[in-house]
Amino acid sequence: MEITRDTVAVITGGASGMGRSTALALARSGASVAIADLNEARIAETVAELEALGVGALGVRCDVSRPEDIANLRDRTVERFGRVDILMNNAGILPLGSISAMPLAEFERAMRVNFLAVVCGVQTFLPDLAARGQAHIVNTASMAGTFAYEPDSVAYNASKAAVISLTENLALGLAPQGIGVTCLVPGGVATNIMEQVKVSGEIGDLASYVGAHFVMRTADEVGEMVVAAIRDNTFFLPTNPELVALLARRAADPDGFVHEMQDWFAAHQPA
Repeated sequence: MEITRDTVAVITGGASGMGRSTALALARSGASVAIADLNEARIAETVAELEALGVGALGVRCDVSRPEDIANLRDRTVERFGRVDILMNNAGILPLGSISAMPLAEFERAMRVNFLAVVCGVQTFLPDLAARGQAHIVNTASMAGTFAYEPDSVAYNASKAAVISLTENLALGLAPQGIGVTCLVPGGVATNIMEQVKVSGEIGDLASYVGAHFVMRTADEVGEMVVAAIRDNTFFLPTNPELVALLARRAADPDGFVHEMQDWFAAHQPA
């Protein structure tokens, strides 16, 4: 879709990391942006940065696990700008712990914030997006949702796998309404998500496999990728394109791939 001075975007988790960088990239393209976040100081800082780029900006404190907060975000955005053209469901948390140490409540929290908030965001904003005739949704998943490379983030991995499945369904179901859909699949990206970590039990080194096999991206790089994907109506957006070849190898020999991963972890266990 075309991004113009009339375009209005909404981004959850928009005051830091990939959300903030995407907000700024969209603003540089002329769009007005409403950001939602929990950190009020960062909201104010990001809104000031957006306004300095000469676009309309709105900051709303929003806990995405609360449907009423998402409804308020929608109402505030429409009241301010009169429309919504782009929705980026980006807010997330990172609970850590093995399957034996992770309480069920942490699985529920991960699914509520990382997955069900995406569902709620789409349901809440869909009437506004559909009214435009041309709109776009971006859902932030994770490389961790495509294959298991970190056993101590099992709840996070499962929630992000659910986002990928949901987003593929949306790409099929919403195309007749003129709504494009992008599944953002970050690998290693320098963000502040570690602030959202809650650890259950003992954990080992994190993301050692990804660190050894994939290049770390900056949040600003990802923001520019997202804007390009919106323009081009790209569905699958890995921040590391080499992920595609890895997933093809996994699909060709799932058992062999799992055994390969098991061998890698066994060889890289701390002494």
